[in-house]
Amino acid sequence: MSKNKTIQGKIANQKSIDFLENYLNNPSPTGFEWDGQRIWLDYINQYVDESFTDTYGTAVGVINPKAKYKVVLEAHADEISWFVNYINNEGLIYVIRNGGSDHQIAPSKRVNIHTDHGIRKAVFGWPAIHTRSGKEKEENPNLKNIFLDCGCTSKEEVEALGIHVGSVITYEDEFMILNDRYYVGRALDNRIGGFMIAEVARLLKENKKKLPFGLYIVNSVQEEIGLKGAEMIAERIQPDVAIVTDVTHDTSTPMIEKNVQGDLACGLGPVVSYAPAVQINLNRLIVETAKDKNIPFQRQASSRTTGTDTDAFAYSNMGVASALISLPLRYMHTTVEMAHIDDVENAIRLLYEVVNSLEADKDYRSFAK
Repeated sequence: MSKNKTIQGKIANQKSIDFLENYLNNPSPTGFEWDGQRIWLDYINQYVDESFTDTYGTAVGVINPKAKYKVVLEAHADEISWFVNYINNEGLIYVIRNGGSDHQIAPSKRVNIHTDHGIRKAVFGWPAIHTRSGKEKEENPNLKNIFLDCGCTSKEEVEALGIHVGSVITYEDEFMILNDRYYVGRALDNRIGGFMIAEVARLLKENKKKLPFGLYIVNSVQEEIGLKGAEMIAERIQPDVAIVTDVTHDTSTPMIEKNVQGDLACGLGPVVSYAPAVQINLNRLIVETAKDKNIPFQRQASSRTTGTDTDAFAYSNMGVASALISLPLRYMHTTVEMAHIDDVENAIRLLYEVVNSLEADKDYRSFAK
């Protein structure tokens, strides 16, 4: 049972929150997503007709699998992490990124090092302020000077714990609800998306909706290192339509320039994106659905690419009509990522209503010769 209070009167119920907490707390670093995918499939299997995984761990729940026309509803499952890169003779460990991990937040963080013998604990060490005072210029954290201390005094002692070059490292921070208003934790980017698409499947089942197409609810791997899981599964499914959900930046907090990053804020609704990869007519349908159903939303423009799995689906299989619905997120790629509960609820509502508004055999071209 969740230690966190359920917000009443919303789409998410206690069972949903328990799933979300368990799912977020479970480590799923890029390339090592299998345990998280088991949790996700165990939850979604009760709401779909069948499910499968691919070679690298992308998980898919399918509703109406025999239908010829195929619609994908997608999020990505992987979280940023670190790899052990070098162990020195004194038993200190140096790291490289697995995804877009932020070196500046690392010092003093507690971590889990994943080994074949279980989790080994360590901390990102950092020189005390007393030892840094008086210097002309303080050295900032960077990949060359951050290091892990697992309490060992030699390389041999580290290796005896089962830690080796290539061992993956995740932060140990866990899920909480802040002020009855925000979901907070590591890996909301983008397991909160996996939660939302699973809730769409639940609503379809509970409301006994019959879809005129096959709906492929996809939880992709390896987004954080270049959309690779989406590329693979797009080729396998060969969808006609893809609606992707991911996170985007809340730009209302300090040190973010709105004239560069746009004007977006938590609590004001999910975000509809405009970008070359976003198919214009599918996007219009999303906007019209939001307006018709009185679902608040915000707008974002992306130069060249969205940087999400939308790009992978859009440019696959000779072109797939694709769109992106994002969730505003504070403090992305930290251990205290924050998403407003109302935005999560409204994103689920929008995804659900859009799925129900789609037609089988719809051609999204503006004209055809």
